[in-house]
Amino acid sequence: MFSGIVQEIGKVVKMEGENLTIESEFISKNSQISESISVSGACLTITNIEDNKFSVNVVNETLSRTNLGSLNSNSKVNLESSLKLGDKIGGHMVQGHVDCTTKVVSINKDSGSWRVEFEKPEKISSYLVEKGFIAIDGVSLTVTKNENTNFEVSIIPYTWEHTIFSGYQSGSIVNLETDMTAKYIENFMFLKK
Repeated sequence: MFSGIVQEIGKVVKMEGENLTIESEFISKNSQISESISVSGACLTITNIEDNKFSVNVVNETLSRTNLGSLNSNSKVNLESSLKLGDKIGGHMVQGHVDCTTKVVSINKDSGSWRVEFEKPEKISSYLVEKGFIAIDGVSLTVTKNENTNFEVSIIPYTWEHTIFSGYQSGSIVNLETDMTAKYIENFMFLKK
C-alpha cells in the first residue's frame, strides 16, 4: 500500500527481459530485498540492492497494463516505498495495481501551476469524478475536470519539480490507478442485483 507521495525520481539503468534495474540513492539506502516499491505507480518487489541501485521483476501482467515495457536506459521513474503501519498518508490509499495507461493530451501553464489533460479510457471512466482521487504514474492527484473523453488535473510547482511530470509532453504514456473504493462499491452494487 502506498500514499501516492513520490520520495525520489529514479533513473533506469537497464531493462533485460523481466528484470528492471533502477539507480536511486534514497530508496536503495532505505529499503531491503523483498520489500514492495512503487515504480511509476506499479507495485513491484525489490529482488536485489547493490550500491545505489535496486532491481525488480516485471512480469507479463504488469507489462500488459503499464508503461514499464517502454522504459529504456536513462528513463526517469517515480519511486515510493510502501507504507508502514502508523505512517502519515499525505495523498490517498494507492495499491500500486495499475488499471491501464493513457496519453497526455495537453499541458498548459496556469499562473504558478500546470493543467495537464489526459485521454479518458472508457474502462475506467465510471471511476473518475471531479474532485475525486486518481494516481498518475504513482502520484496522488485530484481530478479537476471530468469531461466525456478527457480529464484534467492541476500540478503544483513542488510536484512538477519532484516527479517525472516535468518531462511530460503531449503524447506521453502514463499509468493510471483509480480509487479502489469506487471499484468495491460498484462490485457490491452489481452483486446485490
